[in-house]
Amino acid sequence: MKLIIRNMVSLRCKLLVKQELDILNISYSKVDLGEIQLLKSLPNEKMNLLKAVLLKSGLELIEDKKVMLIEKIKNIIVEMIHYAEELPKSTFSAYLTEKLKYNYTYMSNIFSEIKGITIEQFIMLHKIERVKELIIYNELTLTQIAYKLHYSSAAHLSNQFKKMTGLTPSFFKSFKPQLRIPLEDV
Repeated sequence: MKLIIRNMVSLRCKLLVKQELDILNISYSKVDLGEIQLLKSLPNEKMNLLKAVLLKSGLELIEDKKVMLIEKIKNIIVEMIHYAEELPKSTFSAYLTEKLKYNYTYMSNIFSEIKGITIEQFIMLHKIERVKELIIYNELTLTQIAYKLHYSSAAHLSNQFKKMTGLTPSFFKSFKPQLRIPLEDV
């Protein structure tokens, strides 16, 4: 049985969910960003207990099919941009279509309807957050960051960064700690 969880966007969230499942003695085969694969269905009493425990940590079990799809899209994007070593060579639309086996136009329409922004805008927000993170780490040049995140050039990245944040990357670098947004709030 697969469960979809809202706001599960970090490795720390995965650890927390695993810990809660173990405490509740719920058998699972896999815990990924945004989803749990249970070994068997849960009785209503145990399901309600799991919902309550997760909610205390800011996580929420999702049962609506459209909202489940949105959460899957969001989790794939977060994992792709923040945790993958390299972005996919294909377009984001082709990547999402391949991963989720849905028509991209269908996914895009539902995403926009429910989230109020397009998938492309959501990806852009996360790419900018990733750029901020990489600037803070100070291990890569802006050109290397642009290449890593598939920008056509450092200038293109700088322009988009300024458009989204109101700051240049170099100005951001001088004020880095205060200007990052937690992933669950992007």
